[in-house]
Formats: sequence, structure tokens, C-alpha cells
Amino acid sequence: MADMRFDVVGLGNAIVDVLSRADDAFLAEWGIHKNAMNLIEEPRAHELTRVAKEPLYTSGGSGANTIAGLASFGASAAYIGKVADDELGAQFKLEMEAGGVPFPTTPLTEGPATARSIIFVTEDGHRSMNTFLGASVLFSKEDVDADVVKAGGILYLEGYLFDKDEAKEAFIFAAETAKAAGRKVALTLSDRFCVDRHRPSFLQLVRNNVDILFANEEELLALYETEDFDAAMASLQADTAVAAVTRSEKGSVVIGDGEPIVVEAVPVKEVVDTTGAGDQYAAGFLFGMSRGLPLAICARLGHIAAAEVISHFGPRPAVSYKVLAEAAGIFA
Repeated sequence: MADMRFDVVGLGNAIVDVLSRADDAFLAEWGIHKNAMNLIEEPRAHELTRVAKEPLYTSGGSGANTIAGLASFGASAAYIGKVADDELGAQFKLEMEAGGVPFPTTPLTEGPATARSIIFVTEDGHRSMNTFLGASVLFSKEDVDADVVKAGGILYLEGYLFDKDEAKEAFIFAAETAKAAGRKVALTLSDRFCVDRHRPSFLQLVRNNVDILFANEEELLALYETEDFDAAMASLQADTAVAAVTRSEKGSVVIGDGEPIVVEAVPVKEVVDTTGAGDQYAAGFLFGMSRGLPLAICARLGHIAAAEVISHFGPRPAVSYKVLAEAAGIFA
């Protein structure tokens, strides 16, 4: 077995987020589906960037946010994703490496620009994402550094990457590489519309390649095409070894050996921006798993991270998750 240099290796869309405040009338005016990920083309990306009020630029992408959160807990992590050889691509690489996360993928020199997601946050804290995938999905099997994948204890896969065939091939190759090396594979379903687009492929992955699954309640119900939460959880328990399903303020339900575990959310004084909540929950949970902690503690770490990120603008930690965990009496 290859030496394990990383607790977690992430693979997903490398995206720079453009965050802006907006109201429901603005979303309606621009035909934006609220609290969802809307795929857009490059011209609309430039148009929405132009009308965004006081935009905040920050490296994002669901999987990359999780990896940044893991680093904040003190985990060793690496990230694989595709950017273009442009200003936003350089920003993404710089911000990942500044957080202690190697980003070994060669940038794209011809073709579309680095991906961006223009995220409009309404007063209720909900985020509506408008994502130009750009260079991020021009990602192929050749971009997967097998040695890096083998060197991670857990491979964390982002469901959003499934939107292009070449990227899907890379995704499956990475999963098979990790399994062959005796590593665990984790998957996040990413978004309800993503589940609707790729349900058969996701179900096959969950049943055959995935050891740890992350989903929110809406994604779970979409995966099993039911409105019955308990029935969906029963199906999930039959399909995978470990799963964590988030339910916003209701907390999360965790599946492992035995009966499902309900873990309460960490309350926050004010929800400012829900961007990155699920990503950071996954960061806490994966950190706990990398340290061999009980699943209930893994979920508690996830809720600590999620509570921190929704209390401020932006998808990544503003304070050290390691400090927050230790303040809560969790030392790992």
C-alpha cells in the first residue's frame, strides 16, 4: 500500500465565487432559481458579474471549500481540479496553497476561462448560485494524479463534476484508483438538480464505490424519488456503509452500524449566508473520520463548522475550526 501523506484528497470543480447581496425581486428579474445551482454560459456569467452589487471574489467550488475546511481543522489535504491559465485560475491556486493545500493540476492554456459561480445571497441567508463551469469540467482522466489519490486516506468526490463525460470518466477512475489502494471513497451529491441529472450514475456509485455519502434532505429524497424521509433513509442504509444527511436547523441524521443517529445543529445568532454550509459540514465530518472518532462526534464537528460558515459572508472559515473544536471539548 502506498504511503498515506494526506488525510483527505478532494476532486471537484475548481471555481472562483463572486458573492453579492440581492433580493427576491432581483432573482425574479433575472430568472434565477432561488437556493439552487443554475448552470450558465460564459456571456451570462459576464453579465451577472457586471450587475452584482459590491461583489466579493473568493476561491470556491464545493469540494475545494470542504478541503479548505479540513485544513482549518488541522488535517493534511490535497485538491485536484482544473483552472485556466488566467487571473482567476492563479487566484484559486494561490488561495489553496496559502491554506497549506497542494493543488497539483496543470492549468488549461487554451479554451474557456476559469470557472466562476456568481452567488446572490438574499436577506434570509439563502444562496442562489449561477455557475459557469468553464475550464473546471475540461478535466480528464489524465488530470488525475494517481499517486496523490493513493496517498490520501479518503478520496472526497464532488457530484457537480459529473456534468461532462470526460470529467465523469476522471471521477470514476479516481474512485477506482482509491479503492484499489485500500482507501475510502466519499461522495457528496451536491445539489438536487445534479441528482436529477445523474440519478442512475449516482445510485451505481453509491452502491458499488462509495463508503461515505453526504447529502441534504432534498438531495436524498430526489435520489430515491420519494417524499418519505424514513423510506429514503432505509434505502440509503441498504446502499452504503456510512452516510450523513443534513436537515438544516433540524441537524443531521447519520447512518453507520446500528440505528441512525440524530445529531442536533449548533445554533447561530444570525444566519448571514448559507453558502458553503454543506461543504463545511462535510469538512468536520471527514476530519472526525480521519481521526477515528465516533460518528456522532464526526457529525458534531460538521455542525460546528457549518454554524461558523453561515454566520458570515463567504463559503470558507473565517476563524480556525481547530480552535472552535477544542473550545467545544473535542481534541483530535
